[in-house]
Amino acid sequence: MINEEKVKIMTKLAMYEQGKGRKYLPVSKYYRSDYIGLALIKNFFLVTIGYCLSVAAVAVYFGEYLLENIHKMNLIMLGVYIVIGYLIVLVAYSVLTYIQYSVQYYRAKKSVREYYSQLTELNKIYAREEKKSSGRGNAGGYRK
Repeated sequence: MINEEKVKIMTKLAMYEQGKGRKYLPVSKYYRSDYIGLALIKNFFLVTIGYCLSVAAVAVYFGEYLLENIHKMNLIMLGVYIVIGYLIVLVAYSVLTYIQYSVQYYRAKKSVREYYSQLTELNKIYAREEKKSSGRGNAGGYRK
């Protein structure tokens, strides 16, 4: 006989796995520090690539001016400004990444906690059904 309560819970679980669960279940497999650390490492590489491309684009845009006035420029100070700008951009994006991924991790853990509570409830239903079926005695008709 079909247990309606079990079917309802299984339907909720399946809907979760196909919806929010696709986004949240992989996050729940990480420790918080690992999840945020991986995001910060990815952020470091993306910011570095983006900043280098931005500096290159500005250099190309002002290329004629740079070539005409390179002998008048203090190249050491220009390099210092570029490095300081990079550090400022890196710190700003790292802080934003840390905040964003902390919030994502918190939301994922909260959502997955509800999912696991429903799984526990389903497990209890299965345990009750197994207890009932084993409590009936020798249902298979075998005698020792």
